[in-house]
Amino acid sequence: MRKILKIAGNELRALFCSPVAWFILVIFAVQSGMTFTDLFRSVLRQQFMGEPIEYSITTALLTGMSGTFTVIQQYLYLYVPLLTMGLMSREFGSGSIKLLYSSPVTAGQIIWGKFLSMMVYGLILMGVLLVLVLFACCTVESFDLSAALSGLLGLYLLMCAYAAIGLYMSSLTSYQVVAAVGTLAVLIVLNFIGSVGQDIAFVREITYWLSIKGRATVFIDGLICSEDFLYFVVVILFFLTLGIMKIEAHRAKRSQVMTVGRYLVVIAVTVALGYMTSRPTFLWYYDATASKTQTLTKESQSILERMKDDLTIVTYVNLLGDNSSYGMPRSLKSDMENFKPYIRFKSNIELKYVYYYKKASSYIRERYADVSDREVAEKYVDQMKLNLKMFLSPEEIEAQIDLAPEGYRFVRQLVLPDGSATFLRLYNDMFVHPMEAEVSAALKRLIMEVPKVACLTGHGERDMNNVGDRDYYAFAKNPTFRYALVNNGFDVIAYRMTEGEEIPEDIRILVIADVKQPLTESELEKIDRYVARGGNLLIAGEPGRQEVMNPLVERFGVQFMPGVLVQPSRDFDPDLIRGELTKDAAEMSLNYADLQKKKRVITMPGATALNYTMDKGFMVRPVLTTHDTGCWNEIETRDLLNEPVELNPVAGEKEGVYPIALALSRKMGNREQRIIVLGDADCISNSELMMYRKGIKASNFSLITESFRWLTDGEFPVNTRRPDPADTSISLELSSMKWVKLMFVGILPLLLIGCGILIWHRRRGR
Repeated sequence: MRKILKIAGNELRALFCSPVAWFILVIFAVQSGMTFTDLFRSVLRQQFMGEPIEYSITTALLTGMSGTFTVIQQYLYLYVPLLTMGLMSREFGSGSIKLLYSSPVTAGQIIWGKFLSMMVYGLILMGVLLVLVLFACCTVESFDLSAALSGLLGLYLLMCAYAAIGLYMSSLTSYQVVAAVGTLAVLIVLNFIGSVGQDIAFVREITYWLSIKGRATVFIDGLICSEDFLYFVVVILFFLTLGIMKIEAHRAKRSQVMTVGRYLVVIAVTVALGYMTSRPTFLWYYDATASKTQTLTKESQSILERMKDDLTIVTYVNLLGDNSSYGMPRSLKSDMENFKPYIRFKSNIELKYVYYYKKASSYIRERYADVSDREVAEKYVDQMKLNLKMFLSPEEIEAQIDLAPEGYRFVRQLVLPDGSATFLRLYNDMFVHPMEAEVSAALKRLIMEVPKVACLTGHGERDMNNVGDRDYYAFAKNPTFRYALVNNGFDVIAYRMTEGEEIPEDIRILVIADVKQPLTESELEKIDRYVARGGNLLIAGEPGRQEVMNPLVERFGVQFMPGVLVQPSRDFDPDLIRGELTKDAAEMSLNYADLQKKKRVITMPGATALNYTMDKGFMVRPVLTTHDTGCWNEIETRDLLNEPVELNPVAGEKEGVYPIALALSRKMGNREQRIIVLGDADCISNSELMMYRKGIKASNFSLITESFRWLTDGEFPVNTRRPDPADTSISLELSSMKWVKLMFVGILPLLLIGCGILIWHRRRGR
């Protein structure tokens, strides 16, 4: 060890007596300082302007997509070759290698000594970043120090891996420029090798593991994972071993067979270690973020703990269907990454892929109008250089599973050994893939009784099976809408009451929306018996339906008031109500509290005010109300679009706050019965959920998720809400930014330059 330290010391002295090491250090400090101060100024300016900071400042400054660490990671590969190109090449070029060969040091001591000097220099580079981290820690309230240190660790490991590669390349040639170019070439290969051979199963596993791309990003994001940590260790040991073997080859001549055999053994051991360290059983992780944003929430972890049996996730990929590219062999490894957070907690998850072709999607059918599905499939596999034999025929896939209800789209099925199964889908939004809420809901469906929601029909109600503007297909059962009930753990059915039959016992929530024809006394009695046994309800009314709907809600102490609510504005129809969440809503749901803080609204195009009493045994709490000014209950005007809408107190119209959504509850044994009444049925209709209005921050889909979460007492949808970031404030004034920039872009680099000049002067004096 003493010899290794001596070699490392000599190498560091030679390094810091040359201008290259100081030049790199100064450039690194300037680049880091400029990136950091620009981001710091941006956040400080937002705070100065009084705009709310709802994100983590630690992430914005250091670990985010445009943070300082991410930027440095992108350019780190340019620094290392300049440092490592002369480590061994200089010894070969000057002839000093002969002195090393004749001295009592081993090849391992030479390589490890050289590498140790690079590790020390890497610590100095990280020290520059540590200064930025400490400054942020002192100025950002509740700074996430552990996440920042995780990012530093990732950058340091990446730098060490680059140094090991550069050291090996330097041992191959006496030309320093060749060594630098060779190092860059290897780094480029390691960054892009992950996309090589992905169509071949055996090659896919090797090349994907070899890829260095994104390994440090995991640490920068705040997750210390054994797989990525050990990847860096294995890569470093691999290239250092190759360097040792190269130096030994100059000392001891071996036969070509033995030389090749030794290299094969090293490669085989590296591949074996790579395979072992990436197995789910051996995975270990630590989420360094303060809010634990890089791991599953406690709710999701609890679901996985309750799931004792093996789980198989079968992905059905239709060659001719939508989103098929996500499941093709070349995308398989990246698709599997979606389930890594779950495999960390449940290692007995098996991922299977089933390929087939059937019923070409509409855009394919437009292109190949008169061609059979098989002929189209043959054309596609020829273009993708795949074998049609890997795809099941329409008859074969039909014999295995009925995917017609899923429209033969890309879909997954989660299956337990006892045959229990549920679907997990992709969605038509910017994220496409299911997030934790949807995956956890699918998992939870497999281990507990699924709540059944019944949408009442037969009286002109909104139809859950129709895609018309006013109907409920989107919120109830649209498989491509992320917030639909079927994608959040519910079974949804259309239900028509029949003579002589009670409302089924397994219906947990009954939805009655916009009844146009009065319910009969018999039907009202059935609903009374359903309520008496503790069934939950969601009732939505509409202006003009008061006479039909009031007999239903009056038994709960609620009444749809006459008239229609108006909120006149320059840009929108006067009956477009922007419902505001109440304090009661914020107490019911932390997600509602977040929306209230962000000043999000629920849009209601045509709403009825609600009146209520508490003499029917229910606790009644307003969830949504109108704004306190500019809103009133319009009684006189019939044609809101063509007649002027004006407040007329003489007619009984009064400006004020009106409830438009109520939450009713009462104790029934050991559980709580819950009812929601909405003054508008359009707010969760197909058109309103997809509507965008400039200047209005609406969040109508949240009304769906939070209402049904409350109605099921938190069972579904699964709540994956995380704590709000605490680091949302900086204890500096914007005017101080000029001194901050001067310190990190001016003074710190000048100090480094001064140190370099001082060392150079002392060396020259000697």
